[in-house]
Amino acid sequence: MSLNFLNVIISNLLLLISSKCFKKTSFRIFVEGYLFSLNLWYINEITPAFVLRVLIFIAKDLLVTKISNTNRYNMNFLSIDCSTDLSSLFIKSKNKTFIKFLQSDKLSNDLLMKKILDFFKENNLEIDDLSHIFVNQGPGNFSGLRGSIATAKGISLSKNLILLGYNTFLWSSTKFFKKDVSIFSFIRFREKYFLQEFNKNLEKTSQLKALKKDELIKSYADKFKIFPKNMAHTIDKEILKLKNIKIIDLDHNDLELLYSKNLLDNDLIKPLYLG
Repeated sequence: MSLNFLNVIISNLLLLISSKCFKKTSFRIFVEGYLFSLNLWYINEITPAFVLRVLIFIAKDLLVTKISNTNRYNMNFLSIDCSTDLSSLFIKSKNKTFIKFLQSDKLSNDLLMKKILDFFKENNLEIDDLSHIFVNQGPGNFSGLRGSIATAKGISLSKNLILLGYNTFLWSSTKFFKKDVSIFSFIRFREKYFLQEFNKNLEKTSQLKALKKDELIKSYADKFKIFPKNMAHTIDKEILKLKNIKIIDLDHNDLELLYSKNLLDNDLIKPLYLG
């Protein structure tokens, strides 16, 4: 039996005993954390008239599973995105976030590692405080993807961190989780547009497709279309004039939602290349 579960039982027993002694007054009890934040202690004021209702709900509120919101939003992780010419490093540690932008075309593997270490040092952070590392698998810059994934794998192995991968099609779609519509996530690469379709649960509903501009306009004019903002300058003006189009500002914080829904890659982390 876990310590947390024993604490719940003890708290309930104390509550029951107290209700016998103070039937006409309110009283306060200490409740161990996990309600909203880290392992803190909270003071709850309880009125005896509601004792039975509290006894029903208190254990459920205090027991936390691996997929609960409390655990999900207390993750400490590093995210690396080198899919475009403007790379980004993102750290979430102890509920604080930090971001840094870099020029991908000037990064070698060794230089990227140095930039990461400098980023931690500049913000008085420790890699040892992390539990996960996320890396963008693409599509995008060939050398940037290859170098960032290799670097992420090296950090994961040396620091025993959980390594997970994501791609820009899925990342762009995250803000529309549970939107009751099919999501058509686009990226332009060279002279073609590439499309990945998702349902409201962000599950893929089609294979990756390559389209020419005219095909996109003809077949997807009325569909719900999204493009990442960092690639918006590559989109043809005729497409930008279509209705139901969203330009998405990518946010590393959204990766926590993808993690909580088991939508990140954890088997074979490799670059997503477009032909």
